[in-house]
Amino acid sequence: MKVFKFGGASVKDADGVKNVAKVLETQGFENCLLVVSAMGKTTNALEKVVELYFSKDNYRNQISLIKENHIEIANGLFESNHEVFGEISLFFDDIESFLRRNKSPNYNFVYDQVVSCGEMISSKILSEYLNSAGFTNQWLDARDFVKTDNTYREGVVNWSQTEENISALKQNLSYVTQGFIGSDENNFTVTLGREGSDYTAAIFAYCMNAEAMTIWKDVPGVMTGDPRKFANVTLLSHISYEEAIEMAYYGASVIHPKTLQPLKQKNIPFFVKSFVDPLKMGTKVGNSADNQQTESYILKENQVLMRISTRDFSFIAEEHLSMIFSSLAKYNIKISLMQNTAISLELCLEDKYNNIDSLTRELSETFKTQVVKNVSLFTVRNTDLSNLSKFYEGKKVLLEQISQRTLQMVTQ
Repeated sequence: MKVFKFGGASVKDADGVKNVAKVLETQGFENCLLVVSAMGKTTNALEKVVELYFSKDNYRNQISLIKENHIEIANGLFESNHEVFGEISLFFDDIESFLRRNKSPNYNFVYDQVVSCGEMISSKILSEYLNSAGFTNQWLDARDFVKTDNTYREGVVNWSQTEENISALKQNLSYVTQGFIGSDENNFTVTLGREGSDYTAAIFAYCMNAEAMTIWKDVPGVMTGDPRKFANVTLLSHISYEEAIEMAYYGASVIHPKTLQPLKQKNIPFFVKSFVDPLKMGTKVGNSADNQQTESYILKENQVLMRISTRDFSFIAEEHLSMIFSSLAKYNIKISLMQNTAISLELCLEDKYNNIDSLTRELSETFKTQVVKNVSLFTVRNTDLSNLSKFYEGKKVLLEQISQRTLQMVTQ
């Protein structure tokens, strides 16, 4: 089996969906499983529905706008009497029906039931179009296969059950399914975290012992930096699993952090290629012996710098660290960079769920805290340590760290 993942940018409109078929013409569609994200900015639009619902505002107009956009895309792909239009309406009816009946005050639970519909609709449209274009496939509901716990918005995969489900699929057919979603033991939808469609593709690749996995992007492959943020970046033609994991951890947006782990376990080659130029080589991620150690740059924005120190001038000891880390886990705030002295701890934090103020109040009961919001974490991998001065020009550096040819600095 081959596993292909197409992101939202690749299916943002009718032309994008048609281009998926063109990509498949160049790659072959036999024994292939496609994982697809929501179309364009649909996830953001559905997040707005959830916000309006909880603020008791008119969310139905927002649902109508999203539905109209999908109908417009479908109009560019199918005859007006095609059954896909009825399928699209059913998905949006399900959203409204769920929100009318819902009694749960759990924002994350409601979020997952609503926002997941973006992938359901896009995969149904893509599956139907490919069938009409001669690429015979079966549509799968990923929630029947990817089983998780009930950590809504950050589902933890039950690997044994998931592998049992996916390995039962016939390997001489082709499939289209959704990224980003699974289900818990009660069959409620659980999402795998933003940008989790890459992870879904890796889950299916692992469980099907795929020969390779490819993510199709609007960039040539893994670059030495985001071309929207850095000038003169180049393509990394081959990097190791370990290097890709490090880049993902530091914030490289091309690869989801969880994606590499299952692929490395079974040494499944992983490619990042352009859906604009599908015949170009792209980037291959594989074994460590084949690693291109080129200087690369990663900018992680919207971070928070927190300085923590004891009130009585005592050392930051193990019991203090335990308390701090427990609070970070409680509020689902992730550490991007950490540095400590005898009496202080400095943390660069990623606060995806806007819990930093709650964390600060809790820690301030025991510690002195200082918070600087809206900082950036700039990371340089495989850097030339003899020529670091160029990275400091024009920057206000609040925290810096150098380890194994990796330079990191928190800037404002």
